[in-house]
Amino acid sequence: MTHWICTHCRESNEDGFEQCWKCGTRADGSADPDFRPDNGDPQAWPPRLLHCLRCPGTPMVFAGRKRFHEGSQAMPFLLGGIGELLVNREEFDLHACPSCGKVELFLSSAPR
Repeated sequence: MTHWICTHCRESNEDGFEQCWKCGTRADGSADPDFRPDNGDPQAWPPRLLHCLRCPGTPMVFAGRKRFHEGSQAMPFLLGGIGELLVNREEFDLHACPSCGKVELFLSSAPR
């Protein structure tokens, strides 16, 4: 069975498929704005189509949405639900270069 490699995320796909199963990029390299992963967060898609600044021409892979926690880890535990009010959390879309490992973060609420 033959395969083609996605130009965006470098995932291997069978020839029978017209778009990448992982990121939705079509075999010709164009993006599908309506693509949604089977079990993904609908607000996380479509991912930004980025190229690494260190590795010219290398597309960065969308690694998902990550939540970062700022504040004391003990505060929510000691104060229960009230302690959660004193903790700051932010969500970021994470993109990584498969070649050099460079990571870029974007606010998940930022426009695409």
